Amino acid sequence: MQKRLIFTLLILGITTSAFAQEKNMWKTLSNVTVEKSFDEILSIDVEHYNFASQVKALNGKKISLEGWMIPLDELRGENYFVLSSLPFANCFFCGGAGPETVAEVFSKKEVKFTEKKVRVTGVLTLNSDDPLRLMYILNDVEVEEVKD
Repeated sequence: MQKRLIFTLLILGITTSAFAQEKNMWKTLSNVTVEKSFDEILSIDVEHYNFASQVKALNGKKISLEGWMIPLDELRGENYFVLSSLPFANCFFCGGAGPETVAEVFSKKEVKFTEKKVRVTGVLTLNSDDPLRLMYILNDVEVEEVKD
């Protein structure tokens, strides 16, 4: 009985450790379904997101994502950009990727645009209902270039 308990705790520890050490959470964040409904106020179909339990568990937690910057300086300033899991030509706005492949990023400091891959680390907020925002929002973000 004691060996079984030790084995179970060891497996649980390895699984938890592997999840906690995952550097790039895009795969986990892809566990979402999208439903559309007509918005009377906006007079358009809007998307509503249903997040899987493993995504909901990340809400309010500090996570890291790697990807490419899509600058939107004219909208919010130099501490705001959209991060895409895919290079610009393939991203949600330009290619055929889904809305789960991008996140709004609000950094702690002003960030200069780069075409190089970056890693952002910040607090995740899930957005399931505001059609004017992306489904993933990262706040208090620190940005670093990814060294290949």
